[in-house]
Amino acid sequence: MSNTIRRFYSAFLILSSILFFHVGCTDKVDKTPPNDSPKNGTIHISVDETFKPVIDEQLKMYHATFPQSDIKVEYKSEADCFRDLNKDSTRLIIVARGLYKSEADYYKSVLTYYPYFEVLAYDAVALILNKENTDSVYSLSKLKDILTGKEDITAVMDGKNATSTVRFLSDSVMNKLPFGKNVVSAGGSEVVIDFVAKNKHAIGFVGLSWIGNEYEPKQQELLKQVKLALVECKTCEEKDMFAKPSQATITYMQYPLARPLYYILKENYTGLGTGFINFMGLERGQLIFRRSCLAPAKMNLLKRTTNIKDKE
Repeated sequence: MSNTIRRFYSAFLILSSILFFHVGCTDKVDKTPPNDSPKNGTIHISVDETFKPVIDEQLKMYHATFPQSDIKVEYKSEADCFRDLNKDSTRLIIVARGLYKSEADYYKSVLTYYPYFEVLAYDAVALILNKENTDSVYSLSKLKDILTGKEDITAVMDGKNATSTVRFLSDSVMNKLPFGKNVVSAGGSEVVIDFVAKNKHAIGFVGLSWIGNEYEPKQQELLKQVKLALVECKTCEEKDMFAKPSQATITYMQYPLARPLYYILKENYTGLGTGFINFMGLERGQLIFRRSCLAPAKMNLLKRTTNIKDKE
Protein backbone atom coordinates (compact mmCIF):
# COMPACT_ATOMS: atom_id res chain seq x y z
CA MET A 1 0.00 0.00 0.00
CA SER A 2 1.50 3.38 -1.00
CA ASN A 3 2.10 6.18 1.50
CA THR A 4 -0.60 8.29 -0.12
CA ILE A 5 -3.19 5.54 0.28
CA ARG A 6 -2.07 4.90 3.86
CA ARG A 7 -2.46 8.61 4.75
CA PHE A 8 -5.91 8.74 3.12
CA TYR A 9 -7.00 5.59 4.96
CA SER A 10 -5.75 6.92 8.33
CA ALA A 11 -7.55 10.24 7.82
CA PHE A 12 -10.73 8.37 6.90
CA LEU A 13 -10.60 6.32 10.11
CA ILE A 14 -10.04 9.41 12.26
CA LEU A 15 -12.93 11.29 10.61
CA SER A 16 -15.23 8.29 10.94
CA SER A 17 -14.40 7.97 14.62
CA ILE A 18 -15.17 11.66 15.24
CA LEU A 19 -18.49 11.44 13.40
CA PHE A 20 -19.43 8.24 15.25
CA PHE A 21 -18.64 9.82 18.61
CA HIS A 22 -20.63 12.96 17.77
CA VAL A 23 -23.66 11.04 16.54
CA GLY A 24 -23.53 8.72 19.52
CA CYS A 25 -23.46 11.63 21.99
CA THR A 26 -26.27 13.45 20.21
CA ASP A 27 -28.38 10.30 20.14
CA LYS A 28 -27.80 9.80 23.84
CA VAL A 29 -28.93 13.35 24.70
CA ASP A 30 -32.06 13.20 22.51
CA LYS A 31 -33.19 9.94 24.03
CA THR A 32 -32.76 10.92 27.68
CA PRO A 33 -36.19 10.13 29.13
CA PRO A 34 -38.05 13.01 30.86
CA ASN A 35 -38.86 12.57 34.54
CA ASP A 36 -42.60 12.99 33.99
CA SER A 37 -45.33 11.92 31.60
CA PRO A 38 -48.99 12.93 31.11
CA LYS A 39 -50.01 10.55 33.91
CA ASN A 40 -47.21 10.74 36.46
CA GLY A 41 -44.40 12.85 37.84
CA THR A 42 -44.21 16.21 39.60
CA ILE A 43 -44.45 19.73 38.21
CA HIS A 44 -44.98 23.22 39.62
CA ILE A 45 -47.63 25.54 38.20
CA SER A 46 -48.76 29.09 39.02
CA VAL A 47 -52.40 30.16 38.70
CA ASP A 48 -54.14 33.52 38.86
CA GLU A 49 -55.83 33.62 42.29
CA THR A 50 -59.13 34.68 40.76
CA PHE A 51 -59.44 31.23 39.12
CA LYS A 52 -58.66 29.25 42.29
CA PRO A 53 -62.06 27.57 42.89
CA VAL A 54 -62.36 26.09 39.40
CA ILE A 55 -58.70 25.07 39.09
CA ASP A 56 -58.92 23.37 42.51
CA GLU A 57 -61.75 21.27 41.07
CA GLN A 58 -59.73 20.47 37.94
CA LEU A 59 -56.73 19.36 40.01
CA LYS A 60 -58.86 17.29 42.36
CA MET A 61 -60.30 15.31 39.46
CA TYR A 62 -56.96 14.99 37.65
CA HIS A 63 -55.15 13.68 40.71
CA ALA A 64 -57.99 11.25 41.39
CA THR A 65 -57.79 9.97 37.82
CA PHE A 66 -53.97 9.76 37.78
CA PRO A 67 -52.80 9.08 41.36
CA GLN A 68 -49.13 9.05 40.29
CA SER A 69 -49.35 12.69 39.20
CA ASP A 70 -48.37 15.51 41.56
CA ILE A 71 -49.16 19.01 40.29
CA LYS A 72 -48.05 21.52 42.89
CA VAL A 73 -50.01 24.76 42.49
CA GLU A 74 -49.45 28.26 43.82
CA TYR A 75 -52.17 30.91 43.54
CA LYS A 76 -50.99 34.49 43.11
CA SER A 77 -51.45 37.65 41.06
CA GLU A 78 -51.28 37.58 37.27
CA ALA A 79 -48.02 39.54 37.24
CA ASP A 80 -46.43 37.08 39.67
CA CYS A 81 -47.56 34.18 37.48
CA PHE A 82 -45.75 35.71 34.50
CA ARG A 83 -42.66 36.26 36.64
CA ASP A 84 -42.78 32.58 37.60
CA LEU A 85 -42.92 31.61 33.94
CA ASN A 86 -39.38 32.96 33.63
CA LYS A 87 -38.19 30.40 36.17
CA ASP A 88 -37.08 26.90 35.21
CA SER A 89 -39.14 25.48 38.09
CA THR A 90 -42.49 26.74 36.70
CA ARG A 91 -43.61 25.07 33.51
CA LEU A 92 -47.29 26.06 33.32
CA ILE A 93 -49.30 29.13 34.28
CA ILE A 94 -53.04 29.79 34.07
CA VAL A 95 -53.94 33.45 33.64
CA ALA A 96 -56.42 35.82 31.97
CA ARG A 97 -54.40 36.63 28.85
CA GLY A 98 -52.08 34.98 26.35
CA LEU A 99 -48.54 35.97 25.45
CA TYR A 100 -47.86 39.19 23.62
CA LYS A 101 -45.76 38.74 20.47
CA SER A 102 -42.74 40.31 22.14
CA GLU A 103 -43.06 37.85 25.04
CA ALA A 104 -43.46 34.87 22.72
CA ASP A 105 -40.38 35.95 20.74
CA TYR A 106 -38.39 36.31 23.96
CA TYR A 107 -39.22 32.77 25.08
CA LYS A 108 -38.40 31.48 21.59
CA SER A 109 -34.93 33.04 21.87
CA VAL A 110 -34.38 31.52 25.33
CA LEU A 111 -36.04 28.12 24.92
CA THR A 112 -35.57 27.66 21.14
CA TYR A 113 -39.33 27.01 20.86
CA TYR A 114 -42.51 29.01 21.36
CA PRO A 115 -44.58 28.27 24.50
CA TYR A 116 -48.08 27.01 23.79
CA PHE A 117 -51.03 29.12 24.90
CA GLU A 118 -54.74 28.89 24.26
CA VAL A 119 -58.13 29.75 25.77
CA LEU A 120 -59.70 26.99 27.88
CA ALA A 121 -62.84 28.78 29.08
CA TYR A 122 -64.41 32.19 29.58
CA ASP A 123 -64.88 33.73 33.01
CA ALA A 124 -66.29 37.09 34.10
CA VAL A 125 -65.38 39.85 36.51
CA ALA A 126 -68.45 39.97 38.73
CA LEU A 127 -69.53 43.29 40.24
CA ILE A 128 -70.73 42.58 43.80
CA LEU A 129 -72.75 44.79 46.15
CA ASN A 130 -73.75 44.91 49.77
CA LYS A 131 -77.16 43.35 50.40
CA GLU A 132 -78.53 46.72 51.51
CA ASN A 133 -77.27 48.61 48.48
CA THR A 134 -80.31 49.75 46.50
CA ASP A 135 -78.36 50.75 43.38
CA SER A 136 -77.99 47.43 41.56
CA VAL A 137 -77.82 48.58 37.89
CA TYR A 138 -74.60 50.03 36.47
CA SER A 139 -73.75 51.46 33.06
CA LEU A 140 -70.16 51.18 31.84
CA SER A 141 -69.83 54.97 31.98
CA LYS A 142 -70.89 54.93 35.63
CA LEU A 143 -68.34 52.23 36.41
CA LYS A 144 -65.69 54.33 34.70
CA ASP A 145 -66.64 57.35 36.82
CA ILE A 146 -66.39 55.27 39.99
CA LEU A 147 -63.06 53.70 39.10
CA THR A 148 -61.49 57.02 38.09
CA GLY A 149 -62.70 58.68 41.30
CA LYS A 150 -65.33 60.99 39.79
CA GLU A 151 -67.91 59.30 42.01
CA ASP A 152 -66.87 58.91 45.63
CA ILE A 153 -67.80 55.26 46.07
CA THR A 154 -65.31 52.79 47.55
CA ALA A 155 -64.38 50.16 44.98
CA VAL A 156 -62.49 47.09 46.21
CA MET A 157 -60.12 45.00 44.07
CA ASP A 158 -58.53 41.61 44.74
CA GLY A 159 -55.06 43.16 44.89
CA LYS A 160 -52.96 46.04 43.63
CA ASN A 161 -52.08 46.85 40.01
CA ALA A 162 -50.57 43.40 39.39
CA THR A 163 -53.83 41.41 39.28
CA SER A 164 -55.74 40.33 36.21
CA THR A 165 -58.90 42.01 37.53
CA VAL A 166 -57.15 45.36 37.80
CA ARG A 167 -55.55 44.99 34.36
CA PHE A 168 -58.83 43.90 32.76
CA LEU A 169 -60.84 46.80 34.19
CA SER A 170 -58.08 49.24 33.25
CA ASP A 171 -58.14 47.98 29.65
CA SER A 172 -61.85 47.39 29.08
CA VAL A 173 -63.60 50.01 31.21
CA MET A 174 -61.15 52.83 31.89
CA ASN A 175 -59.15 52.97 28.66
CA LYS A 176 -55.98 52.84 30.80
CA LEU A 177 -56.83 55.98 32.80
CA PRO A 178 -55.44 55.99 36.37
CA PHE A 179 -57.56 54.62 39.21
CA GLY A 180 -58.99 57.06 41.72
CA LYS A 181 -58.02 57.23 45.39
CA ASN A 182 -61.36 55.61 46.22
CA VAL A 183 -60.17 52.32 44.66
CA VAL A 184 -58.63 50.12 47.36
CA SER A 185 -56.99 46.71 47.28
CA ALA A 186 -57.71 43.64 49.37
CA GLY A 187 -55.69 40.50 49.98
CA GLY A 188 -57.62 38.19 47.69
CA SER A 189 -61.14 37.49 46.47
CA GLU A 190 -62.58 36.26 49.77
CA VAL A 191 -61.40 39.47 51.46
CA VAL A 192 -63.16 41.51 48.76
CA ILE A 193 -66.42 39.66 49.41
CA ASP A 194 -66.07 40.07 53.17
CA PHE A 195 -65.33 43.82 52.84
CA VAL A 196 -68.36 44.47 50.63
CA ALA A 197 -70.58 42.40 52.95
CA LYS A 198 -69.60 44.67 55.87
CA ASN A 199 -69.71 48.03 54.05
CA LYS A 200 -73.09 49.15 52.75
CA HIS A 201 -71.93 51.56 50.05
CA ALA A 202 -68.86 49.67 48.80
CA ILE A 203 -68.70 47.75 45.55
CA GLY A 204 -66.27 44.95 44.72
CA PHE A 205 -64.88 42.99 41.77
CA VAL A 206 -64.19 39.24 41.90
CA GLY A 207 -63.97 36.38 39.44
CA LEU A 208 -67.30 34.66 38.80
CA SER A 209 -65.80 31.28 39.66
CA TRP A 210 -65.70 32.45 43.32
CA ILE A 211 -69.46 32.95 43.67
CA GLY A 212 -71.14 31.59 40.54
CA ASN A 213 -71.21 27.83 41.21
CA GLU A 214 -74.69 26.88 42.39
CA TYR A 215 -73.48 23.34 43.20
CA GLU A 216 -70.78 24.51 45.63
CA PRO A 217 -72.08 25.12 49.17
CA LYS A 218 -69.18 27.40 50.15
CA GLN A 219 -69.83 29.68 47.19
CA GLN A 220 -73.51 29.82 47.98
CA GLU A 221 -72.65 30.89 51.51
CA LEU A 222 -70.41 33.63 50.15
CA LEU A 223 -73.15 34.79 47.78
CA LYS A 224 -75.58 35.06 50.72
CA GLN A 225 -73.34 37.84 52.08
CA VAL A 226 -73.49 39.97 48.91
CA LYS A 227 -75.48 40.30 45.68
CA LEU A 228 -74.57 40.50 42.00
CA ALA A 229 -75.07 43.77 40.13
CA LEU A 230 -76.39 44.13 36.59
CA VAL A 231 -74.04 45.77 34.09
CA GLU A 232 -74.97 47.44 30.82
CA CYS A 233 -75.07 45.12 27.81
CA LYS A 234 -73.36 46.71 24.81
CA THR A 235 -74.08 43.89 22.34
CA CYS A 236 -77.83 43.56 22.96
CA GLU A 237 -80.09 44.69 20.13
CA GLU A 238 -82.47 46.43 22.54
CA LYS A 239 -81.30 49.57 24.27
CA ASP A 240 -80.93 49.91 28.04
CA MET A 241 -80.45 46.19 28.59
CA PHE A 242 -78.46 45.00 31.61
CA ALA A 243 -77.11 41.58 32.54
CA LYS A 244 -75.81 39.71 35.55
CA PRO A 245 -72.69 37.56 35.15
CA SER A 246 -73.64 33.98 34.38
CA GLN A 247 -72.68 31.16 32.07
CA ALA A 248 -75.45 32.15 29.65
CA THR A 249 -74.62 35.88 29.55
CA ILE A 250 -70.94 35.06 29.02
CA THR A 251 -71.72 32.58 26.25
CA TYR A 252 -73.99 35.00 24.40
CA MET A 253 -71.66 37.99 25.02
CA GLN A 254 -74.33 39.89 26.96
CA TYR A 255 -72.27 40.52 30.09
CA PRO A 256 -69.60 43.09 29.16
CA LEU A 257 -66.98 42.12 31.76
CA ALA A 258 -66.30 38.62 30.39
CA ARG A 259 -62.68 37.53 29.98
CA PRO A 260 -60.73 34.45 28.84
CA LEU A 261 -58.97 31.84 30.94
CA TYR A 262 -55.66 30.95 29.25
CA TYR A 263 -53.01 28.34 29.82
CA ILE A 264 -49.39 29.07 28.87
CA LEU A 265 -47.14 26.01 28.74
CA LYS A 266 -43.36 25.70 28.45
CA GLU A 267 -43.05 22.05 27.44
CA ASN A 268 -41.64 20.72 24.18
CA TYR A 269 -42.47 17.09 24.89
CA THR A 270 -45.54 15.23 26.08
CA GLY A 271 -45.18 15.66 29.83
CA LEU A 272 -47.41 16.21 32.85
CA GLY A 273 -48.16 19.81 31.85
CA THR A 274 -49.41 18.62 28.46
CA GLY A 275 -51.48 15.93 30.15
CA PHE A 276 -53.17 18.43 32.45
CA ILE A 277 -54.04 20.98 29.76
CA ASN A 278 -55.34 18.19 27.50
CA PHE A 279 -57.54 17.02 30.39
CA MET A 280 -58.95 20.53 30.89
CA GLY A 281 -59.57 20.89 27.16
CA LEU A 282 -61.43 17.59 26.75
CA GLU A 283 -64.86 16.52 27.94
CA ARG A 284 -64.33 16.02 31.67
CA GLY A 285 -62.32 19.21 32.10
CA GLN A 286 -64.75 21.25 30.01
CA LEU A 287 -67.65 19.87 32.06
CA ILE A 288 -65.90 21.06 35.23
CA PHE A 289 -65.69 24.55 33.75
CA ARG A 290 -69.35 24.34 32.84
CA ARG A 291 -70.35 23.10 36.30
CA SER A 292 -68.44 26.03 37.78
CA CYS A 293 -70.63 28.39 35.67
CA LEU A 294 -67.83 29.38 33.30
CA ALA A 295 -68.30 29.08 29.53
CA PRO A 296 -66.23 26.21 28.07
CA ALA A 297 -64.15 27.32 25.10
CA LYS A 298 -63.00 23.99 23.67
CA MET A 299 -66.19 21.93 23.46
CA ASN A 300 -69.83 22.67 22.76
CA LEU A 301 -71.66 21.17 25.72
CA LEU A 302 -75.13 22.56 25.08
CA LYS A 303 -78.07 20.41 26.14
CA ARG A 304 -80.34 19.25 23.34
CA THR A 305 -83.93 18.10 23.77
CA THR A 306 -84.82 14.96 21.83
CA ASN A 307 -88.05 13.11 21.26
CA ILE A 308 -87.35 9.39 21.07
CA LYS A 309 -90.23 6.93 20.94
CA ASP A 310 -89.96 3.22 21.55
CA LYS A 311 -90.81 1.00 18.62
CA GLU A 312 -94.20 -0.63 18.93
